[in-house]
Amino acid sequence: MKKKFQITSLLLMCLYASFSQPTAVAVDSNALKQLMTTKKSTDGQPVLNRTNTVAGQVERYSNEGSNSNNDNSTTNTSSNSTPTISQTTKDVLHKTKAQTTSQFTTYRDKFLERLWKIYPEWATSVGYHLYDSLLTVPNDSFRKNEARFVSNAQNMLNGIEQDSLSVADRMDLLLIRNFLIENNWNRTELRQYEWDPSMYNVAGNFSFILSENYQTLDTRLKALYSKMNFVKAYYEAAKINLKNPTKEHTDLAIKQIKSSIPVFTVDMLDSLKKSKLSADVKTDFIKRANDCAKSMADFATYLESLNMDNARSFRLGAALYEAKFNYEIQSSYSSASLLQMAIDRKKYLHTEMASIANKLWTKYFGNKPKPADNLLMIKAVIDTISFQHVKPENFQSTIEKQIPTLVKFINDKNLIYLDPSKPLKVRAEPAYMAGVAGASISSPGPYDKNGTTYYNVGSLSGMSKAEQESYLKEYNDYILQILSIHEAIPGHYTQGIYANQSPSIIKSILGNGSMVEGWAVYSELMMLENGYGDNSPEMWLMYYKWNLRSVCNTILDISVHTANMSHDDAIKLLVNDAFQQSAEAEGKWRRVQLTSVQLCSYFNGFKEILDLRDELKKNAGSSFDLKRFNEKLLSFGSSPVKDIRQMIIHP
Repeated sequence: MKKKFQITSLLLMCLYASFSQPTAVAVDSNALKQLMTTKKSTDGQPVLNRTNTVAGQVERYSNEGSNSNNDNSTTNTSSNSTPTISQTTKDVLHKTKAQTTSQFTTYRDKFLERLWKIYPEWATSVGYHLYDSLLTVPNDSFRKNEARFVSNAQNMLNGIEQDSLSVADRMDLLLIRNFLIENNWNRTELRQYEWDPSMYNVAGNFSFILSENYQTLDTRLKALYSKMNFVKAYYEAAKINLKNPTKEHTDLAIKQIKSSIPVFTVDMLDSLKKSKLSADVKTDFIKRANDCAKSMADFATYLESLNMDNARSFRLGAALYEAKFNYEIQSSYSSASLLQMAIDRKKYLHTEMASIANKLWTKYFGNKPKPADNLLMIKAVIDTISFQHVKPENFQSTIEKQIPTLVKFINDKNLIYLDPSKPLKVRAEPAYMAGVAGASISSPGPYDKNGTTYYNVGSLSGMSKAEQESYLKEYNDYILQILSIHEAIPGHYTQGIYANQSPSIIKSILGNGSMVEGWAVYSELMMLENGYGDNSPEMWLMYYKWNLRSVCNTILDISVHTANMSHDDAIKLLVNDAFQQSAEAEGKWRRVQLTSVQLCSYFNGFKEILDLRDELKKNAGSSFDLKRFNEKLLSFGSSPVKDIRQMIIHP
């Protein structure tokens, strides 16, 4: 799971935008073949064929129909010839496109400027630090201001002719438009601020400013000094906002808030001791920090006092779910269609796993009779292999050692360019992140391209020995490698670096979660297809088990939120059909109660990327260049896959 940036939970619901369904596209197989084919120089090294790039195809298309040997002011009207475009017409079209580009560039710059004023915490998380000293108080006044911002931005955007824009600008426009639409829907229809107390935790943003070295310590502490003035009002507004919170989100909020208080009582004061601020400022700073800790503790107490007897259900229901799915996943498919695809994929994986388990049976069980039920046979083999795992105290250090191995494999196989100058740091999961996912990536924002990417690893210290063993069997020696492929290299870490290198900040900050997660899931298969794990049957069996996770995530999420799937049926799906350990299955049940739709992003993105790759590969034949495809896909930033496909095939 990728935590794109350290964004306060107040803003999480505003990150992803919806796209209108694409119209059918006529595919030019020759163009596809050219696009994904790499020319060779005389020394055998690949060279860039500009006409094979999207920009090159647009340029080539624009030049078609002109003839330098003819008088461009003359139009041939013969029925047997294609009419040419006059130079005057070309000049007008060029001027119109230039004017539209300039208009959109001005709009985009103003949009970003206003966006960061509305959402200062989000601005901080992406490396824009002009408003670090501010904290959004989530009251009615804020929501009215937010609504005005969205309305004005929509009105201005409607005056821009998107067909006159370049491919890159057109995608930016679509991302902005759909962000604005979803923002309105979140505020007026979903209204998560009324039922999700876990949104209200200021510690994440404070901790981010405290830990990131983008400015001097004293400068960052001064910003925090001012920001702390708003914390009391923040939690007073939170109490007013909450109408009928769910029990599950309330329990999570209490846990996270209590574990986050040390940001103010310990972390901040430790940093204060290292600062050069005056004694008077330090004294007042400590008082403000203690007041913030008290406000958080009081909010936790308030939540504990709420009567949960008639609490709102955590299930979204079919109508809200489908709307959120369309906005957030931005898929080519409906949720019902994706559910059926996931069910079909599950059947395929079970068939492949049964074949491998059958071949491994004698190795692990000798002459012991095989179960008649294939799922029981698969489970027996997986359970036996899963005893191969690290010790609890070596969990994080083992992950750290995997990173250089993955880098070497990718470079040796020439799968994708990895920038060695971009740091990746494995760290224990911060307290304010605890309770949702066991591992995640925190990437620097587009304004802080050289910042550190953190690979957050969940702690096992709070688990019983039985829970630790169950968890480690789930993340056994094979799965732990696939986890690092997904989260780090060439998964989320690599995709995040490419997204930040895009000249478009819009594609980074309004990126599509299904593209982000889909790339990570696709990268797992891509690594094994190219020989990672020496094609051992154990590695492939565990990969299929891991891929079942993405598949069953989709089945679980849609079934729980739209069809009232019970706890027992959910655990049965995860344990019996997906071969998960009980601790992992219970953790996923907790997650599906706390989140919605996001669990579909993995399989949806994987399916769309794989389909696009296979289509291009089929048309290019033996000249298909995997590295070129990977880098081309990531060059569009975190745009929805369905729109990337359209821009590649029909720019």
